[in-house]
Amino acid sequence: MRLTILGGGGFRVPLVYGALLGDHAEGRVSHVTLYDEDSGRLRAMARVLADQASGIADAPAVTATTDLDEALRGADFVFSAIRVGGLEGRAADERIALAEGVLGQETVGAGGIAYGLRTVPVAREIARRVARTAPDAWVINFTNPAGVVTEAMAEELGDRVIGICDSPVGLGRRIARLLGARPEDAWIDYVGLNHLGWVRGLRIGGRDELPRLLADDRALESFEEGRLFGAEWLRSLGAIPNEYLHYYYFNRDTVRAYQEAKQTRGAFLRDQQRGFYAEAGRPDPAPGTALAAWDRTRAEREATYMAENREVAGVGEREESDLESGGYEKVALALMRAIARDERATLILNVRNRGTLSVLDAEAVIEVPCLVDANGAHPVAVDPLPLHAVGLVTSVKAAEREVLAAAASGSRADAVKAFALHPLVDSVGVARRLLDGYAAEHPGLGYLR
Repeated sequence: MRLTILGGGGFRVPLVYGALLGDHAEGRVSHVTLYDEDSGRLRAMARVLADQASGIADAPAVTATTDLDEALRGADFVFSAIRVGGLEGRAADERIALAEGVLGQETVGAGGIAYGLRTVPVAREIARRVARTAPDAWVINFTNPAGVVTEAMAEELGDRVIGICDSPVGLGRRIARLLGARPEDAWIDYVGLNHLGWVRGLRIGGRDELPRLLADDRALESFEEGRLFGAEWLRSLGAIPNEYLHYYYFNRDTVRAYQEAKQTRGAFLRDQQRGFYAEAGRPDPAPGTALAAWDRTRAEREATYMAENREVAGVGEREESDLESGGYEKVALALMRAIARDERATLILNVRNRGTLSVLDAEAVIEVPCLVDANGAHPVAVDPLPLHAVGLVTSVKAAEREVLAAAASGSRADAVKAFALHPLVDSVGVARRLLDGYAAEHPGLGYLR
């Protein structure tokens, strides 16, 4: 089986390759093609993967290319993890939004809209190229903002594109363990959009055990989301929100913390990764040095994740139990296995609604538990959203739809509307200034007129 990774020079590629190295079953991935526009990043990442594969006789072969059609040709699965504009673009997204007093996070609020406006045209072109060059391939999308990008690609690929995210998986895993269950034995009642969802129940042996957790202050505040939101607010909601909802529920506090920070998250990662790629890309490195550099950089990256939000909540540094991610690479591998081998699985994925949530139309991409088999991912029926969640989900989806419209029409008016309709942008005037600032900074927004 052949896997192509778009954004093959990206920092998290070794997570995917590491998961493949642990898969020894028949029909596993035997060849990985890395595609990236940046040959230097490709070279550095190929060295990290070579270090990972050292001493493993049946490691998947790795090739690298800067030619997209070459990368897609013959692929069974395409993993899309591109970053249009790079980390320099992310840093600019954050800086421009914060100057207007609104959030610039890469998937939430103004920053997410700016990122979507420059990413959707590229994602649509990739989808067209996949449809033409590898029509039988399945596309697994991790490119952010994952919900709107998956929806854009689905216009061309239909249900053969599936979005993944590690946040719901990590949250469900932490809750299950707190309740004394193995995560694989628990049914997670999770519903929403990408980076905008809630765990509303966790069933073990057919019984919902979430009320037991919500009644226990000590248990609630023993894991990351509990400490971020606080026991009182979680009981008020009757659910455990995805960590990204902290940007909504504590917006003013978070914006202030980001404005006062020494540098934004994007600027930190930009500077950090410059150092990593320079070290990993040096001529003739000693065996193992590229992987060691990646390991050090990743450890620092994970430890500083959402630092400003934790500062707002007054919870200090991340604990050891919080450093384990949901494992998007494990989700990707489980998804590929389920489709390629018909190994049925239940995974939380980003898929077209198809009537699952009555407040959204059939084509809207949502994030819910899905049953996966050789025919793809099938969303499971879920209970209706509570009214407070309906408001957030529908207003954010409306903003996402304007991103899709602007990327198709090139209309400045549609782009302004995308910013102005988002619940974290509080003024049409601010929306116009945001678009002016982003258009001046990003050549990729030159299509908007």
